[in-house]
Amino acid sequence: MATTTTTTTSKYEHERARDMWRRCLASAFRTALACTIVGVATLYGPAYISRHVSFPAFSYVTVILIVTDATLGDTLRGCWLALYATALGVFPAILSLWLIGPGRLTTTTTTTSAVVAVSAFVVALPESTHLVAKRIALGQIVLVYVIAFVIGGRTEPVMHPLHLAASTALGTAACVLALLLPVPCLAYRQVTENCKLYIDNASKRLKLFITAFSADDKASPKMLICQAKSLTKPANKFLHCIKSKEESMQWEREPIKFLKSYKKNPGEPLQGLETILRGMENALENCSEFPVAFMNDDAQLKHDLSCIEEKIMNQVSNMALQNSVLPQPDDDEEQNKFLQTLQPSSLSLNDLPSLFFVFCLKLLHSKPSPNQTKTPKESDKENQPFLVKLWNTKPTLINRGRLMPALKCSLSLGLAVFFGLLYSKENGFWSGLPVAISLASSREATFKVANIKAQGTVFGTVYGVIGCFVFESYVKIRFVSLLPWFIFSSFLRQSRMYGQAGGVSAIIGALLILGRKNFGTPSEFAIARITETFIGLSCSIMVDILLQPTRASALAKVQLSASLRSLHEAVEAVSVEYLSGLEERLRKLRVDVIEFGKLIEEAQAEPNFWFLPFHGACYAKLNVSLLKMVDYLYFGSQALGYFEEECRDLSSKTKVESELKVFKDVVCCGVKCLEEVILVKSVAGLVGEGGVDLEMGRPGRDDEEMIKRAVSIVREGESGEFLSLGALVYCMDGMLKESKEIEKGIKEVVQWEKI
Repeated sequence: MATTTTTTTSKYEHERARDMWRRCLASAFRTALACTIVGVATLYGPAYISRHVSFPAFSYVTVILIVTDATLGDTLRGCWLALYATALGVFPAILSLWLIGPGRLTTTTTTTSAVVAVSAFVVALPESTHLVAKRIALGQIVLVYVIAFVIGGRTEPVMHPLHLAASTALGTAACVLALLLPVPCLAYRQVTENCKLYIDNASKRLKLFITAFSADDKASPKMLICQAKSLTKPANKFLHCIKSKEESMQWEREPIKFLKSYKKNPGEPLQGLETILRGMENALENCSEFPVAFMNDDAQLKHDLSCIEEKIMNQVSNMALQNSVLPQPDDDEEQNKFLQTLQPSSLSLNDLPSLFFVFCLKLLHSKPSPNQTKTPKESDKENQPFLVKLWNTKPTLINRGRLMPALKCSLSLGLAVFFGLLYSKENGFWSGLPVAISLASSREATFKVANIKAQGTVFGTVYGVIGCFVFESYVKIRFVSLLPWFIFSSFLRQSRMYGQAGGVSAIIGALLILGRKNFGTPSEFAIARITETFIGLSCSIMVDILLQPTRASALAKVQLSASLRSLHEAVEAVSVEYLSGLEERLRKLRVDVIEFGKLIEEAQAEPNFWFLPFHGACYAKLNVSLLKMVDYLYFGSQALGYFEEECRDLSSKTKVESELKVFKDVVCCGVKCLEEVILVKSVAGLVGEGGVDLEMGRPGRDDEEMIKRAVSIVREGESGEFLSLGALVYCMDGMLKESKEIEKGIKEVVQWEKI
């Protein structure tokens, strides 16, 4: 069995390496083709193209912003965003140049920097504007005003911005051609392939879980669980790819379907399947002994389980791309027969994990519970025609939360242009352009990102200089040297060290050297570009520090408190009769916990300087516990939904509601205390300032006794409802355990900060 697990892992690593090579080569080929189209058109094309496309460098930048790791749908969306960005960047610039006059921009660098800063603020402020559109528009703003400053009174107020628009259009056209030739790169095809791979992966894990559950020995279940765990990482990768192509698929529909609503991307139902598999894994890991007690030496029960297994395996294997839910069975005969075989009267505390495992099988086999249905508002939103959704991307009313990011963007660009022009009037726009095209949609690790951007720029620029030296006698074919660099940069983008920001900076750095014209000698231009890039990144870091002094580690602590508050609200909403409120609060909790995880990653990446080192390991454990809480609440809500539907006895509902009230009081009281404690700066503050106590409000807490009482209610349940009750009690038990883990973690964090 150990050999099988090792073989599975090595096979996965081999497939992963092969898939990475294939994706990187494909991405490099498409990028190289698009850049070649731009290069041939601008360097060797007809004179009228060179006359109107007077900013070929920005054509390359547009290509990199749109075509990197893109599909045809992404590129079509990029064309729309480029058009929208031109409306935001170029057309207002025409009006500004006409009103201000190009001659006035040349008076001082302050005037030009101020105009750039104000224009950048207007572009960055709307929340609904896509990030790519903002980056293109900001790049256009920098080039329009800085080059107008350099040229002075000779600048044409109308044709100068229109030439920049033509350069943007050339870049977008090259992207479309590159994604169409020689064979279209379709998101639909990628989603279909990843959907099949995920379903195959899920089927294997499901088979392993059921085999482990029905095993007759003690050793094999652990091996089978370990083998299934090795398949979880690729499954998450497949799901991520499917979800990321959701919007791209919409852009690839036939033009006639642009007026119709779209069939749903399979990401959501597959994510639901993944959640259930995660629950099955959790149940098996918490089984106290194997073989499972109520499965041991019961041939009929094993036979019934195998019948359900076959049915579920067929359901999962036959999941089609257009289905929004798991294919439903024609009847529940096998399930009812299996449940009738189980004896609730003989249930013990140790049987709860096994009962929860069977409940997960029920979730896979049965129709969705009532609380899974969508609200009319959500359904109406999903059924909107595509053009309506497209129109809804227009800028919305000003959001106060966007004021600070917009101000940061404005000041960063303004200062970068100001100092860049002070250093070199001719090359001043190279300081603002990297800041413009690297605008982030959310917080990021400032020093880390600036570092990898600088390194990527230097790598690419040096490679470009070397390429110019090697092909000094073959200027017309020096573009060929870009192909190996595109391949290398594709791997850089996939790496943890450099990521997307470093890889894109490396590509642009080499492109602007090898694809340039009339910028002087390569070495001089390279030094100027590196220096200006350093000026721009330094301004961005300085503004980030001044306007966003709160470190990610401090924000992670605040977000932990917010997650605990959302957890408190979600637990309070647990009820037999009112499930609609729980679904909304559970969604909010999930968002808060995901944001908490992002802040942990950012905090681990930022330098410590003179600050206390971030206790990343402890925060990571807290995040894992909170994610488990989210899962337990989800499964608990499903169990309550089935119980409410199946139970006809009012007294049973009253008993369950009574136990839930005790459970909620215990968990909510503890979570409320922890929420307050995490915002206290030291342990001394807990006592010296009259603060809260971690143990306050929970005298004589006996979780085991509470669960035993709940188990007794499960034993009294009828055959149709005891499974749902058993799953609910298991989730309650799991949440009580995780609340203790969260308490331990918070104690450790507070003790760490005391040092």
